Amino acid sequence: MKNIFLLLSFFFSLLSIGQVNPGYALVDAKMAAIPANSTTSIDAIASYINANFKTETDKIRAVFYWTASNISYDVANMYSLNPNETGAEKITKTLKTKKGVCIHYATVFNALVQKIGIQSYIIEGYTKQNGKVSDLAHAWTAAKIDKKWYIFDPTWGSGYVNNGKFSKKLNNSYFKAEPAKIIASHIPFDYLWQFLNYPITNAAFYEGKIQSNKTKNYFDFEKEIDKYNALPEADKLFASAERIEKNGLKNAMILERYEGKKEQLTYLRQNANIEKLNTVVRELNEAVVLLNDFIQYRNNKFKPTMSDGEISSMIQTPREKLAKCQNDIYSVGFVGSQNTANVASMKKSIEATLAQAEEHALFVKNYLSKSKIVRKTMFSKVTWFGVPLR
Repeated sequence: MKNIFLLLSFFFSLLSIGQVNPGYALVDAKMAAIPANSTTSIDAIASYINANFKTETDKIRAVFYWTASNISYDVANMYSLNPNETGAEKITKTLKTKKGVCIHYATVFNALVQKIGIQSYIIEGYTKQNGKVSDLAHAWTAAKIDKKWYIFDPTWGSGYVNNGKFSKKLNNSYFKAEPAKIIASHIPFDYLWQFLNYPITNAAFYEGKIQSNKTKNYFDFEKEIDKYNALPEADKLFASAERIEKNGLKNAMILERYEGKKEQLTYLRQNANIEKLNTVVRELNEAVVLLNDFIQYRNNKFKPTMSDGEISSMIQTPREKLAKCQNDIYSVGFVGSQNTANVASMKKSIEATLAQAEEHALFVKNYLSKSKIVRKTMFSKVTWFGVPLR
């Protein structure tokens, strides 16, 4: 009798694991009945959800159900992603075709979650199924519900691919999953997004060693996420690349992501340096115009009459601007090989212009030290300096 009782207990426990939360059935049914005209945009879907559900869990369940139920996995294009496709373009295309791969599921899900007022992120990484690590990178999402982080994978939650064909079947294992559990199958490239106080390495993931190792340093991911969000974009890329490298460049997918982050960082820094260079160009143009104004005034023998202070200021202003340009041009940094010659030319131009400004400043200093009678004998025609740069 005891054995029968144990078997029945085990049987009912299996049933309870496989059943969907009864509350979700009501949410799912209401989302299944969403009018077609409410599914044409993120705003429309989010408005329907906000109007029909109150709690964060119900709202995000509605997002998960709609995304997983209405988007079919695009098997034909699983290896042909467009790296230049923007988030907005992904969303527009997916809502129109109701097809996509993991990044499309994740992008739509993330946009909806944020639109209903819940903090969330798209996470990129790789996966393992049946003990085998996939060679295809994956994307999923994380959201903070009632002050706790959970993982959501609407792609895996939508069905499965078998023999090159997608079969739709809602899988609730990937709804509101605990980070400590789903790490067995989903590992982010950047360990910040594991949402674990003792993140696992890529090597440990391969070996299936996902238990917390409390001999390692404690990682306060909540504080680290806040710090990350406060960083400028270039610093975010740098910090992420460091974490990716630290966690082990175990496979080609990780290495590709690491190198991609570095390339993005180089691109951002180069663009920032080009903007610095453009600022120097604008300031140089202003200085050249002011210097030419002074030269014209000197050629007119300082007429109309100005005070000594005004004459001194008229040459000192472009002189100071040029000195600043000379200092700034050497702190610009790398701006790309195609701009190297231009930068070298600018350095020479600034140096020559500043040298001329120094000569005029010396003339003014000498001029102001003389009597009015002597001043009248000091003028000779001087040439304008160059033209403003573009």
